[in-house]
Amino acid sequence: MSEKRAFVWGPATGVGSMPGGDARESARTVTGSFEGFPHLPELPGRGPGADMIGRSLGLLVEMYAHVEPSGWRISDRPGRDTRRARSWLGEDLDALEEFTQGYPGPLKVQAVGPWTLAAALELRSGESVLGDPGARRDLAGSLAEGLRAHLAEVRRRAPLARIVLQLDEPSLTAVLRGQIRTASGYRTHRAVDRQVVEATLREVIGTETAIVHSCAPDVPFALLRRAGAAAISFDYSLLTERDDDAIGEAVEGGTALFAGVVPSTDTALSDPAGSVMGVRTLWRRLGLNPGTLAESVVVTPTCGLAGASPAYAREALAHCARAARSLADNPE
Repeated sequence: MSEKRAFVWGPATGVGSMPGGDARESARTVTGSFEGFPHLPELPGRGPGADMIGRSLGLLVEMYAHVEPSGWRISDRPGRDTRRARSWLGEDLDALEEFTQGYPGPLKVQAVGPWTLAAALELRSGESVLGDPGARRDLAGSLAEGLRAHLAEVRRRAPLARIVLQLDEPSLTAVLRGQIRTASGYRTHRAVDRQVVEATLREVIGTETAIVHSCAPDVPFALLRRAGAAAISFDYSLLTERDDDAIGEAVEGGTALFAGVVPSTDTALSDPAGSVMGVRTLWRRLGLNPGTLAESVVVTPTCGLAGASPAYAREALAHCARAARSLADNPE
C-alpha cells in the first residue's frame, strides 16, 4: 500500500475560511472543534491579500501580483498587496503554532490550485493567465516552489504534526469545459486538454499528501486521482447518480472522500445523524462495506465559512465533529 493510501485522516475538518479577522480566535475555534484534524484558518474578511487568490499569490516564488479594479494582476516586483498577503499569512501561522504545540496528528493547510489561480490572475494586458500556455507553466512552477517552502515552514512550526496540503480548485470544471470568460466577457477561453490539466496538478502536488477541493458540480474524480490526489473534497449536495461509478472506484482505490454535508452559511442544522444519512445511502447504493465508512470519509462543511456568522461557524464545525462520530458509531 502506498504512503498516500496508508495516511490516517481525522474524522472531520473544515474547508478553510472562517468569518471575522481575529487569527488567534479562529485558530482557537478550529483546533478546539477538530482535535483530530485541525486546519489553518483563512480570514478573507480582512481584505485583499487575505482572500483565497491573494493569499496564494503571496506564496509564489519570483512572481508577484497587485490588486486592480478587475482583480489580481501580475506585477514586476513585490508591492504593498504582496507584503500584506505575506504578513497576514505569518500572523495566521503564529496563531496556529500557538494552538498546535505538541499536536501529533494530521494538520491541513490550503492554497488555491494552479488552474483556478490561472483563471483568476491577469497578465499585464488584463487578459487571464489561463489563455497563455507559457504563463500558465511559469505560474504552476512558481506555485509548486512556493508551496514547498510554505509546507516546510508549517512543519518547522508544528514538527510532530503530519502536514497535508489542500488545493482549492473551484474553477477546474469550467477550465476543462472552456467556460472561463475572457476579459471582454464576449468569449470564453478554449478548454484546456485534460492531460495538460492532469500533468500540471501532478507537478504541483509532487510528493505531498494532497487533497483537492471543489465546491462546483461535476468534480472530475478520476482525473484528480490520476494526478496524485490522496483525497477529494466536494459539496455532497451537488453529487448526482452520474458520479456513482467514479466515487465507487475512488473508494476502492484508497482515495479518501471529504464529504461536505454541513451547510456553509447560516441555517437551521439537522441532527448529526441526519447530516450524514445521504453518505450512508450512497454506500448502500454502491454496495460498499459500511465498515469502511469511517476510514474513507471525512466530514466537512460544504465550503468555506467566511460568509457565515461567527456563532454559526462555531456551530457548523462542532456539528461536523458530531456527524463524524455518528457515522463511525452507526455506519449502517
